Amino acid sequence: MEILIMAGQMLLGLSILVGLHEFGHFATAKYFKIRVDKFYIFFDFLFPLPNVLNFALLKKKIGDTEYGIGWFPLGGYVAIHGMIDETQDADSLAAEPQPNEFRAKPAWQRLIVMLGGIIMNVITGVLIFTLLTYSQGDTYLPASEVRYGILPSKLGEEMGFRSGDKIVKINGRPFTEFNEVYSPDVMMGSNSFYTVERQGQLVDVPVPANFLDRLSDQGPERFVMPRNPFAVDRVNSGSPAAVGGLLPNDRIVQLDTKKVEFFPEFQKDLLARAGKPVKLTVERAGAMKTLDITVDEEGHLGFFPKSLLKESVRYYSFGESVPVGAKKAFGVITNQITAFGKIFKGEASFRKSVGGPWEIAQQYGPTWDWVWFWTMTGMLSMVLAFMNLLPIPALDGGHVVFLLYEMVAGRKPSDKFMENAQKVGMMLLLTLMAFVLIINPILKKIGI
Repeated sequence: MEILIMAGQMLLGLSILVGLHEFGHFATAKYFKIRVDKFYIFFDFLFPLPNVLNFALLKKKIGDTEYGIGWFPLGGYVAIHGMIDETQDADSLAAEPQPNEFRAKPAWQRLIVMLGGIIMNVITGVLIFTLLTYSQGDTYLPASEVRYGILPSKLGEEMGFRSGDKIVKINGRPFTEFNEVYSPDVMMGSNSFYTVERQGQLVDVPVPANFLDRLSDQGPERFVMPRNPFAVDRVNSGSPAAVGGLLPNDRIVQLDTKKVEFFPEFQKDLLARAGKPVKLTVERAGAMKTLDITVDEEGHLGFFPKSLLKESVRYYSFGESVPVGAKKAFGVITNQITAFGKIFKGEASFRKSVGGPWEIAQQYGPTWDWVWFWTMTGMLSMVLAFMNLLPIPALDGGHVVFLLYEMVAGRKPSDKFMENAQKVGMMLLLTLMAFVLIINPILKKIGI
């Protein structure tokens, strides 16, 4: 069920974003009176072979445009009449251009059409983050609340953190919100370091140059977590916790004979008992109760904890939410650029920095939380805008480069050149897809 929820969220999020992206191309083309032959969510052919397995799950023609949902769930497209893309080559455009064709329009109009999808994704990302900021505010854990210190993961220990350390400075400066510990500016910056208080002394913990690679190897676990007292929030139906009688608001005080205080340590202790029966002593309505539960094979009981550290919420008016939301949205692109810079400098591995559909689905998570769903979708919208702007033929950015050349040089590349560039770009994209979807997962599985 968890896999279905993750896949469902990813599919819904990407369908929304692809639909809006293609609508950006569609709307700008229609505005300039360019004929649009097709508007499809998903492909109605075996991508990238436009003449193989041509059928749609649903389609309807309205005016000159056929609207539909394809069978191949990978992106989507608009077929703009008179434009060389994955559905049309130079030979199909051998006749004289007609007034309603893409190629007959001035370069500046074609440029706007090509940027339409990217602009729509940016607007979508900014709008999502603005509305989330306005409706939810910013929930944060004050640094002063992390009074029990932190628990490092294996990576955190390798960096130099120790259990119970209190992080007091980041890059030599005091901080007020604990989430600043995970700031991309710090984790991807040069010469970043944390200062911790340990047994009455201050110790600097540097961020290693290859931190992104090591963080990727670790998986979704954070490199440090606040040591937080906790109670049971929600219990998954059918889970070991539910079968064993654990209830919301229970406070777990003992695991077998070991005292339980903080959730991160409790997680580690459960992992060491994966697949084994345990005795939990819980405090329930002021009384102590012992429960017999078997930990699952992954080291989980199947409940969600609620931290007893006090979080704070910062609320904004709608006017204040717009610049805050825009900053969050464009921060995603800034982080992408920084990550690319790390790759080009050799400080991060390209292989470990890319992820396919499974990694995206995992980021959405195994439970359907609408706030997190829209947060992830807003982030993906900005990533989609950034990736499509890359100057690779077959992507919008490749078309933009050729159009800018035409506007500067006063002449456009030949249709045959554009077709060949499209083929080269498509081969690059297919190679990348094969690497991300097939080769990279195999390399990760065998530990390379």
